[in-house]
Amino acid sequence: MKLVIATSNKGKLAEMLPILEAAGMEGIPQGRFEFPDAEETGHTFVENALLKARNACRQTGLPALADDSGLIIDALGGAPGLISAHYAGVHGDADGNIAKVLAEMAALPHPVRTARFYCCIVLLAHAEDPQPVIAEGVWHGEILDAPLGENGFGYDPIFWDPQLQQSAAQVPAELKNRISHRGRALAALQAKLANHA
Repeated sequence: MKLVIATSNKGKLAEMLPILEAAGMEGIPQGRFEFPDAEETGHTFVENALLKARNACRQTGLPALADDSGLIIDALGGAPGLISAHYAGVHGDADGNIAKVLAEMAALPHPVRTARFYCCIVLLAHAEDPQPVIAEGVWHGEILDAPLGENGFGYDPIFWDPQLQQSAAQVPAELKNRISHRGRALAALQAKLANHA
């Protein structure tokens, strides 16, 4: 299956392309078509994923896959949540976003630093597809006191996996692609597609 990956985020593309390839799907980054990102005006992750996928279908005439994902921190009432990419005010400012989270959580002890990465992935066959394939993935962890690790992107350096005893920025890419919120959502999507084949 050939489909457009509806994102301009290089970190997401680096994670998604190998997973899709291993599942027998050819993902084409939307950047090859040079159209603007959809406005994320939804009130939920699934709404935003649908907006992005529908935009890519309309612009290219191809099936499209889009994800909307974010970091949900319990002690911050679910923030940064839907605005994870621009929590500090500028879209894609990972350092600023991390600094804001760490400042807001500076006084919180570890038992209350629980968090999770959440990802919703949507696949549309065409722009007017009335039956999108929707899959979700969650990666549970905690928020560190300071960044740790050099890999990954976004909030990865401050997200701690207690089972692995590593930050998301320390986990090798191949393992991360299996256990991350995005990896789990893509696996769930693949399973749904197999069941409908």
